[in-house]
Amino acid sequence: VMLVNRSEARCEQFDMLMELDVATDVYPIHTGENFTMVLTPTLNLDGTPDTGYYTEAGRKTLAGKYDYVMHGKLYKISEDSSSGHATKVEIYVSFGGLLMLVKGDPWSAANLKLDQRPFLIRKV
Repeated sequence: VMLVNRSEARCEQFDMLMELDVATDVYPIHTGENFTMVLTPTLNLDGTPDTGYYTEAGRKTLAGKYDYVMHGKLYKISEDSSSGHATKVEIYVSFGGLLMLVKGDPWSAANLKLDQRPFLIRKV
């Protein structure tokens, strides 16, 4: 049985909120902890597109620079204007059942597309 917790984080640089399910028995998260997280279309250091298959095979990738890596599917992008403030975009990604919601300014989703298969890479 895997222990999963939903963590909530706020970006210090941009007005963004993230909710993320994390397998905390594998990768513990602590309240107040600062971390770096990137949502990227590829793990290749040169930025070349991902082939859909991952194998380390002795080559260096972004995965080697981070502590926690997940590969998922972007399944929903929507707008939220209910707060009475500027419209926010909501980005939903599933990582094999572990879910993520990122809510922020629309420019943050400019390069994202429905059904895209991004990698989430994270380090403390």
